[in-house]
Amino acid sequence: MAGLACAALALAGCASTPPPVAQAPVPQATRAAYPVTALIGSWGVASYREDRDRPRTEAMARQHCRLPYVITKGPSDGVMMHVADDPKLYELTLKGTSDGKTFLGFDAPPGHPQDREILSLTETIMVMRFVAPDVHARYGTFVYVRCPGGAPATAAR
Repeated sequence: MAGLACAALALAGCASTPPPVAQAPVPQATRAAYPVTALIGSWGVASYREDRDRPRTEAMARQHCRLPYVITKGPSDGVMMHVADDPKLYELTLKGTSDGKTFLGFDAPPGHPQDREILSLTETIMVMRFVAPDVHARYGTFVYVRCPGGAPATAAR
């Protein structure tokens, strides 16, 4: 009998719930590093997959100013842009994180799979990539080059 009791206690210990697995902390949402007005304007756009191709891609994006991609202010506090695999325009918002990253996407937590991460943004060049690995693999990293007369970031619109 004592042997059965010891076996039952030993098995009970095996059946207990394992301790929770530690997950990577999710950065807290904060104000975006850039104002919406910094994105508004006319841009030449191209994309690359290898970092070594970025200079060539920037030159190609400048050539695309002949038929620029126009980013306009949305009806709320966002910008009107296309999303992956959809020809319709949507209002996207800028979202910041406590670790200094800035994302562009729908009203969801920063870093959502449908977001784009803005890797860098100056008055003349913006670089961003899609967060979802499969979408990023299809489209690469985007380089936006502000077209001449394409409303600099400091201009009011």
